[in-house]
Amino acid sequence: MKRIGNLYDKVCRLDNLNLAYDKARKGKARQYGVRLFEKDIEGNLHQLYNELVNEAYRTSEYKVFTIHDPKEREISSLPFRDRIVHHAIMNVMEPIWTSVFIRQTYSCIKGRGIHDVLNHLKRDLKDVENTRYCLKIDIRKFYPSIDHDILKQIIRKKIKDIRLLNLLDEIIDSAPGVPIGNYLSQFFANLYLSYFDHWLKEDHKVKYYYRYADDMVILSGNKPYLHGLLVEINHYLATRLNLQLKGNYQVFPVMSRGIDFVGYKLYHTHILMRKSIKKRLCRKAAKLNKKDLTEKEYRVRIAPWLGWARHCNSCHLLKTVIGNEKVFGF
Repeated sequence: MKRIGNLYDKVCRLDNLNLAYDKARKGKARQYGVRLFEKDIEGNLHQLYNELVNEAYRTSEYKVFTIHDPKEREISSLPFRDRIVHHAIMNVMEPIWTSVFIRQTYSCIKGRGIHDVLNHLKRDLKDVENTRYCLKIDIRKFYPSIDHDILKQIIRKKIKDIRLLNLLDEIIDSAPGVPIGNYLSQFFANLYLSYFDHWLKEDHKVKYYYRYADDMVILSGNKPYLHGLLVEINHYLATRLNLQLKGNYQVFPVMSRGIDFVGYKLYHTHILMRKSIKKRLCRKAAKLNKKDLTEKEYRVRIAPWLGWARHCNSCHLLKTVIGNEKVFGF
């Protein structure tokens, strides 16, 4: 594999830092840290530039807090100046790292995402004979379990620019594992599993494989084959990536149970909304139905759930909980 150099100067350029600033502030212009930085935009960007050029930049202290969405997650947040640096790196590195990912990696990649994997699964499930069984797995405490030394080795498979590698090493070592909440973390996570993806697709010739972050689905017409593959996957993850699968892995018939993945329940013949999302939709609709709202006001408030509903067989559900077809209009 060809390794790429001469990247660090591109990261440090002032025009790249300005672009990174614009991206980092998007949708966050009212945050206190952004407004504080903007009191002297030019001076602060030049300070970042000088720190990077002189290889003196160091990651700031993280602010750590817990959210429930719906399960409990520990989120690590960096000051705005550090988020600019992360965007500056990704302005240069995103096309390089994306070229490493297989097409069946869907999370945090432009042009892909939940509905892209949904469409691919919907298409592939038409091959009923070869998708009768599903192996569904995810990784135990994935982000906190990412091994820094292994991640650095993976990054070095594609990059040879010493100064950029030193910068990435400093960011990686600034927190245990890979902190959820960092812009760079989602790319580090995808990179960490990228050669595992290639191993499955190229060495094992797995035809129907889909990965969204650390959630993975493999389909086959042969149940014993999936059980055997699970043993090899466990061995690969443990010996090469120092990771463990959660104990809730399953091999099951698609026709009777459906595939619970990326917010939906997929069958060969239809797609349903995940039960937890359906419950939240029903609760939201019940509250809105008690209010005196115009169709436009109702549609705006129910819009996030209509986005989920649009991609599955949901007309009966929407007629039941909303009633007015003009609101959902599909």
